[in-house]
Amino acid sequence: MGPLSNGNTSLLLDMAKAGGLPWDLILGSDVTKAYKPTTEAYLRPAALLGLEPGEIMLAAAHEADLAAARTAGLAAAFISRPLEQGPGVPGAGVATRPWDLSVSSITELADQMGPRLRGCDDPGGAPGRLLREMLRMPGCG
Repeated sequence: MGPLSNGNTSLLLDMAKAGGLPWDLILGSDVTKAYKPTTEAYLRPAALLGLEPGEIMLAAAHEADLAAARTAGLAAAFISRPLEQGPGVPGAGVATRPWDLSVSSITELADQMGPRLRGCDDPGGAPGRLLREMLRMPGCG
């Protein structure tokens, strides 16, 4: 798990260190050589990791970002941030379209994904089923 950002990697690394964020990797635009919402910004990280786009999920509060990721073949999780534009903004933090997952926090996303990721490996040693398959399985594990 880690950020996919239009920012540069050194900035993201500084943020991770300052905030104690346990990211597994950091992908800034200086690594991917592409900016969101271009399709390449979502496809290049998959290629760098040796994964198919459908094996990756973008989690974000911005639906335009999620829509672009979905167009590129990624799964998409909406994370509500109702106070992002300040208090009292009508409709803030509410998804306007259906996403693979819609949650109120990153910890809720982790709670929902954890059992699926831990319990869905193929017995034959494959790294795991495609993320979209896991999302369709109600009690995977």
